[in-house]
Amino acid sequence: MALGARSNDVLRLVLRGSMNWVLLGILLGIAGSIGVTRLLSGLLYGVRPTDPAVLGAVSVLLTGVALLASYIPARRAMRVDPMIALRYE
Repeated sequence: MALGARSNDVLRLVLRGSMNWVLLGILLGIAGSIGVTRLLSGLLYGVRPTDPAVLGAVSVLLTGVALLASYIPARRAMRVDPMIALRYE
């Protein structure tokens, strides 16, 4: 913000950075859960280990939680006065 970025730009930058990691984690998690289907099949009752509805619902839920968890610090970074931040450094 001290170099001319608007507060929406800061919010978008922080959220985009965290959502990239979330997307990578979800893709690796789905691949990992498909990879260990034999182990999971004995632990699940009434649900297939590769059920797309369950994998999709869990992915959406975790993405929402991660979005909220990254929005709070992004909102705080958006409100920082640039002069105070530069003086602190």
